Amino acid sequence: MSTFTVKAYGAESTTADLKEMNIERREVTSKDVEIEILYCGVCHSDLHTARNDWGGTIYPAVPGHEIVGRITKVGSEVSKFKVGDLAGVGCIVDSCGHCNSCQHDLEQYCENGFTGTYNGKDKHTGGHTFGGYSQKVVVDSHHVLKVPENLDPAAVAPLLCAGITTWSPLRHWNVGPNSKVAVVGLGGLGHMAIKLAKGLGAEVTLFSRTPGKTEDAKQLGADHVIISTDEEQMKSVKGKFDVIIDTVPYVHDVNPYVTTLNISGTHVLVGYLGGLEPILNTVPMILGRKSVAGSVIGGIAETQELLDFCGEHNIVSEIEMIKMQNINEAYERMLKSDVRYRFVIDMQSL
Repeated sequence: MSTFTVKAYGAESTTADLKEMNIERREVTSKDVEIEILYCGVCHSDLHTARNDWGGTIYPAVPGHEIVGRITKVGSEVSKFKVGDLAGVGCIVDSCGHCNSCQHDLEQYCENGFTGTYNGKDKHTGGHTFGGYSQKVVVDSHHVLKVPENLDPAAVAPLLCAGITTWSPLRHWNVGPNSKVAVVGLGGLGHMAIKLAKGLGAEVTLFSRTPGKTEDAKQLGADHVIISTDEEQMKSVKGKFDVIIDTVPYVHDVNPYVTTLNISGTHVLVGYLGGLEPILNTVPMILGRKSVAGSVIGGIAETQELLDFCGEHNIVSEIEMIKMQNINEAYERMLKSDVRYRFVIDMQSL
């Protein structure tokens, strides 16, 4: 297969800083589009992959799955896009297309495994995929998204991971004007959960460990803030919430939050992968038909729905723009939660 060379930023080993390198992209096939990348959001998954925190990273690793840019080429069979369109690419660049999940627009649960935008098996070249910390990307048009022109394209980028990660459970659990939603954690995911739940008409509460985030949460759209370390405040919301979106990315005690669910309420984990500690107490679950569930990103159709909704309601992420050359510093700041609320790389700096 014919390829061409583009500049990128990536890591060559577990301990190496990200640096400039050259990578190969495939030439556009009949079903592909080529995108000149304008902006790329920075996700915790980028850092985990670059540093092999989850194991299985293939080097060189070029992260980035919150991509917004302009289409520069389209394949002969592509009718959905044209050159010049503003387009996005999220976490998925391919899937089998024929399993039950794919047939129901749930590519994120592809039974044969979806192809990640980076560190996935590239079916076309036989190598592995490279992400959006690069000048251009070539993607099968089915996995490319239309970005509303009325939105700030830089602030759209985080919608393609942080946004869809919180939108998908809000939609699956039917959040709307009569819903009472709580969000645990006010970071890249949490601030989007607040904005989107409020956009859907829900009454929104933030659970925070400290009072310092109250003002920010209310500016983002939260109606209430509950300090989760305050016993009396936690008692005041016992049995209140229909859905809790838990964005905390590390092991934590979910039991106090389960007690705040309404009958048939659901606590949805979207930030943490792993075993729960302390152990989950099933008593309030059984006695109140309450659930603890999980959710990951969303399919292509659902992500397009999110972008269209955000275009209609003028919802975007709160971002801090950085140059590509500052990515290693940004990673260190991200580990300290020193960003409000998502870094976005201006790819023109590359």
